[in-house]
Amino acid sequence: MRSLLQLGKIAALLASLGGTVLAQNDTLGLGNGFIDVDIGNFKARIARDAQVLTSLSPAGDSFDFLPSDLLDVRARNGQYHWGDITFRYRKEKDTEWIDGDSSQKRQPVKKTTAGKDVLAASDMSPTLPTGPLSIVREWLDVSGDLGLQFTIKNTGKDSIEIGSLGFPAEFNSIFSNRKATEMQAHCSLSDPYIGMDAGQIRVAPVKGTGKGLVVTPLTGTSSPLEAYRNLVEANIEPTHYGSQTFEGFYEWQVLTKAWAETKWKSQEPWNPPSSKILKAGQSLKVGVRFTVSDSIRDFDKAVRKTGTPVAVGVPGFIIAQDLPAQLVLQSDSDVSSVTVSPNGALQVKEDSKGRYTLTPASSTWGRVRVTIKYKDGKTQTVHYFITKPTTEALSDMGSFLTTKAWFNDSSDPFKRSPSVMTYDYEKGAIVDQDARAWVAGLSDEGGTGAYVAALMKQVVQPNAEEIAKLDDFVQTVIWGQIQNKEHGVKKSIFFYEPSSVSGYSYSKDIDWTSWTSWNKETASAVDRAYNYVHVTAAYWSLYRVARAYPDLVSKNWDWYLTQAQKTVIRMTKSDIWYGDVGLMGETVFGELLVDLKREAKDALAKALEDAMHTRAKLWDSQEIPYGSEMAWDSTGQEGVYYWTRHFGMTDSEHKTINSVLGYMPNVPHWGWNGNARRYWDFIYGGKLRRIERQIHHYGSGLNSQVLLSAFRDDPSDTYLLRVGYAGSSAPISNINQDGFPSAAFHSWPDTLKWDGITGDYGGGFIGTALNSGTYVVDDKDLGVVAFGGILSKSGDNVTVKPKDAVRQRIFIGPLKVLITVDVGSIDEFTYNAAKGTVEVTLTQTKGAPKASKAAVWVESTGSDKWQVKATGATSGRGGQIVPLGSGSVSVSFSKA
Repeated sequence: MRSLLQLGKIAALLASLGGTVLAQNDTLGLGNGFIDVDIGNFKARIARDAQVLTSLSPAGDSFDFLPSDLLDVRARNGQYHWGDITFRYRKEKDTEWIDGDSSQKRQPVKKTTAGKDVLAASDMSPTLPTGPLSIVREWLDVSGDLGLQFTIKNTGKDSIEIGSLGFPAEFNSIFSNRKATEMQAHCSLSDPYIGMDAGQIRVAPVKGTGKGLVVTPLTGTSSPLEAYRNLVEANIEPTHYGSQTFEGFYEWQVLTKAWAETKWKSQEPWNPPSSKILKAGQSLKVGVRFTVSDSIRDFDKAVRKTGTPVAVGVPGFIIAQDLPAQLVLQSDSDVSSVTVSPNGALQVKEDSKGRYTLTPASSTWGRVRVTIKYKDGKTQTVHYFITKPTTEALSDMGSFLTTKAWFNDSSDPFKRSPSVMTYDYEKGAIVDQDARAWVAGLSDEGGTGAYVAALMKQVVQPNAEEIAKLDDFVQTVIWGQIQNKEHGVKKSIFFYEPSSVSGYSYSKDIDWTSWTSWNKETASAVDRAYNYVHVTAAYWSLYRVARAYPDLVSKNWDWYLTQAQKTVIRMTKSDIWYGDVGLMGETVFGELLVDLKREAKDALAKALEDAMHTRAKLWDSQEIPYGSEMAWDSTGQEGVYYWTRHFGMTDSEHKTINSVLGYMPNVPHWGWNGNARRYWDFIYGGKLRRIERQIHHYGSGLNSQVLLSAFRDDPSDTYLLRVGYAGSSAPISNINQDGFPSAAFHSWPDTLKWDGITGDYGGGFIGTALNSGTYVVDDKDLGVVAFGGILSKSGDNVTVKPKDAVRQRIFIGPLKVLITVDVGSIDEFTYNAAKGTVEVTLTQTKGAPKASKAAVWVESTGSDKWQVKATGATSGRGGQIVPLGSGSVSVSFSKA
């Protein structure tokens, strides 16, 4: 018998519902009350009849990680909760799998005797199909944490193979019918690390502050996170499961062989599928543990407290073939082996206990799994994506987009020629017709991804032939077709209106009856602010090209710069929708403003800055300034952050950093690490159209800019760099071996592939071009390391060879100094923190036209002033203009 103290941990009582829960569609038995649990780290509530978890809050905190406020509409059969279980089994030699699911036909479970530290226990037989498997569920007090354990016993006479075993994971990520303030107050976002015995689910409040929740395997059970399976529920009022306001739920999959043999059989899963044989009378224990994290930055600490291994990667888990990576492991047990799949994809070298260097083979490309086995029997998998060397990947992309995706049909009635258009890699063809008019119409995000990427690539890695084509596109199609002479930007220049394009054959295989098939009038509207970013980026890109290579373009540099400014100003007019919210890619507006000032275009700069100040003041006055076309979004934060920081609105700046951290996780998996939450844009800009968590959609690259900028302001906060650098690297993973850049990767385990079209890829690449680089940090745990470069030390001198995609931007955290160039490449740099000096070696960009000079800018994020010296250097454009020859040029920086 338990003591009164132990019993005091549980306040089991019949809650007085007072009519707040409706009896209609109540299969959980809510009318019969709850078991209220108060343990060391949590307050929780369990439905008495169904014994599923209905509420979970940190001790002393009212924030609930579960949608308890929507329990009355989530009590039907087929609606999942923590405490449910799904499985598939068969007799050992049978071929057909039999399904079991505790949510489908609920009945009150049988209460069983509770043992030590058991908060509630039940025999689940009444709510499961009849069969040989008996399942007992227990809710546990695990040293003040909440535990969930299932004991599965084979009560039959035959051996049973369990091929699927899952724990549905419910969190309050339901945005439907909530105001923004309500979402901030109640909702949280979850992300998995599909890492086997080190697997976990991290749950962060939407606002990015407050305590977090982490779910890990329960000690004493065999519960690896082998896969993360999307669950199907009915789309009903008022929550609308599987919609833009309610992504839906997933389940922690311990065993997956049954799915791998059926619905997933055409895909390569994250981890090898497994099953479990239970002989007659044998049992299996599985379960998870819920643990509080003091903050989002403390997730690793919370995980380690549970005895679960942690892995940290430098520069992350997307790495280029020519950039060795570091892997740091933290575990209670020593490592017994490290293996790689595919075999030979990475060379693994142990540098010291728990610290490894992973060097890609020159032929490695794509997904790579590193499997770590520990002496205590645990297995951890770390997931990498290996790209071509970044400069090669960008070269491939530029070539692909200006050849394969180059549309050159002078007879086109929509006047889209010549242009870089949406491309379908699976068909090997340009998408010249689509029911979503914008996808084939060179506007909106879904139709501009290809051309934006092609143009922004020229800023980083110019190519004369590509520039000539793109300048022709800008002069012929953007100016005068996409954009009218008043600088308004159309929603699409493709439309569905047969009477207006006599002789044109619209495809009979496309359904043209949807609202997305705009007619000419709707397509010609210039009232969507988001579209102005793409055109501005195009002009600004060619301004930068024209400044360095005036002979490669048709206009003087100031024409492109002025066009860009006028485009932004037109966007701010009262007839434009969404001009008062943050826009995807609008960091380019900031770059434009800086260049206007550098070029002494004072009147144009003032007009632009005044317009941005008006927007920033509005955001600074709003509690939640992240409006969008969507009910919830991860797009407005970029613009809000840039301009509130620019104008010194510190509270809004910091609030926005936290907001981004709320939806960008840091886990040892290339797909989720730095992946800004997006799940509906396959509908608007993908080929396979469905609500689905997108891996490295444009949000990763765009939101990385917020975190990298914040890190430059505070280089002691390595967490910002780890997440931000992951996001900025993401757009390189989208580029395949032929140079085709996909809109995003499909995360559902039945698909696990890159989407078939370019779609809205370009926005993410803007983030890479404008903020990626080589970053050096002195971390208290990692030491001095480089993100994006190969670092070596000689005494007090630290030398870094950049391997990032841009090669024009370096940030040295120990000196709080940012150095950028507008052309050429930073081939190497050496700094001495004690002396306060930096030596940078500049070269011409390999394969690019030869530039006669480079603008060099230095910016301190501390209080230091810096001097710049180079042979023949003169002041200009807000920095130093340094002559470039055919060889290398040395530029010296020292504290003034």
